[in-house]
Amino acid sequence: MTDARDERRPAGELEAAVMAALWAAGAPLTPGRVQSELGWDLARTTVATALARLHEKGVVRRERQGRGYAYVPVQDAQGLTARRMHTELDRDADRETVLARFVAQLSRGDEQVLRQLLDGDGR
Repeated sequence: MTDARDERRPAGELEAAVMAALWAAGAPLTPGRVQSELGWDLARTTVATALARLHEKGVVRRERQGRGYAYVPVQDAQGLTARRMHTELDRDADRETVLARFVAQLSRGDEQVLRQLLDGDGR
């Protein structure tokens, strides 16, 4: 017999899938609609909880729709990744060392992109 905990998805997988569904939709989605977009065997309440947590984190905003809410991302995937990078950077008091080690581990191509961005030649 399989333990119910073995059936759980890795931490963050559900939130990532929910965000992917919201980005793909390009319009506010209700928890029920997100549930159907995912195609997973999940309770609507599980999806609603994930959306509520994303709202608490400031990653999505919600709009009243009938008696419930519809959710929409506050930024695109790249903006969310940048936000996560800032969060990680803020966790360490020695920002200079963290940034130096980050830059030291960049590929040559990423380093060139970063240089262009810092010089104002990028996006």
